[in-house]
Amino acid sequence: MTNTPGNSVPSTRLAIAALVVLSTSAPAQWLNLPTPGIPRTPEGKPILTAPAPRTPEGKPDLSGLWHKNTDKYINNIAADLKAGDVAPWADALYQQRKLDFGKNSMGTLCEPEGPAYMIDPVPENRIVQTPSLIAIVNNDLSHREIFMDGRSLERNPNPTWMGYSVGHWDGDTLVVESNGYTDKTWLDYDGHPHTEELQITERYFRIDVGHMDLEITFTDPKVFRKPVTVKVPMELKADTEMLEFVCENEKDRSHMDSVQKRPEIKVAPAVLARYVGIYDVEENGKTYPVEITATNDTLYYKWAQDGKQPLWADGQNSFSLAGTLVKFILEGDSPAIGVTITSVEGEDKGIRRK
Repeated sequence: MTNTPGNSVPSTRLAIAALVVLSTSAPAQWLNLPTPGIPRTPEGKPILTAPAPRTPEGKPDLSGLWHKNTDKYINNIAADLKAGDVAPWADALYQQRKLDFGKNSMGTLCEPEGPAYMIDPVPENRIVQTPSLIAIVNNDLSHREIFMDGRSLERNPNPTWMGYSVGHWDGDTLVVESNGYTDKTWLDYDGHPHTEELQITERYFRIDVGHMDLEITFTDPKVFRKPVTVKVPMELKADTEMLEFVCENEKDRSHMDSVQKRPEIKVAPAVLARYVGIYDVEENGKTYPVEITATNDTLYYKWAQDGKQPLWADGQNSFSLAGTLVKFILEGDSPAIGVTITSVEGEDKGIRRK
């Protein structure tokens, strides 16, 4: 598991991780080259809390290599919604795709992510800013163009993978309006769909040199009862460079088995109550809290700042978070004494706090 408070990366895409090849040469180039133009300490370390830079025109300069610092929404864009906020047809399709572990997702099919890119903490995004055009270049070789020349969005756009975007400044906040997304793309990795009526509004505010707030609102009346707004903090990746993250020669999809035919496993609330608590999980020599809560017959998992996410029962003491296995350690009839969290990156262990 690789998500930490300082570099939150989801360890929940077990089916997808094996399909992606990191294209680099050895030794990798420029990975330790200091980023120019960043204030530094006398020892040469970047001062990421220094005031945000500005362009010659006086606008905030958003340029740089960025990553999203939360994985709360990457598996479930509706994590903050209530029952009934998602249209029945869309929720049924989402549940089906989740049972398939993303077998037909964009990542599995080696296709552009589309709007899911906005919330995905794994890829790196380089922002290149000019007065009339802002480009967002992604390490999977896809890109977006945000036109700042005053044009309006097309009313009946030809659907594309990455959509069409126009932007303007609202004080020091960059506001981006987008539409024209093909309904082949998903909104998250577990499979929430959207229609071609999807419209997205992003609001970028650079707090300082190293931090930026991103607020995203998804509007699709055929899928959601009301607009869905999520907040995604971003951090500058200083003194390094982007590496290609290329999906090629995909041969694993045919081996991915659906679990739709397996009976649903029910765990009694009294049993779930044995798992509720805070577990100190050790990863890379550091300890982080994982909070487990329960509501009725559902167990929830919360790691760092990523917000609680529902767990799917894989057994009486084992649960799945989109492919990551969460298994509780029991002794007798007492509450669980620990937990193991297994993903494609490896296994981490946690001990219940006393």
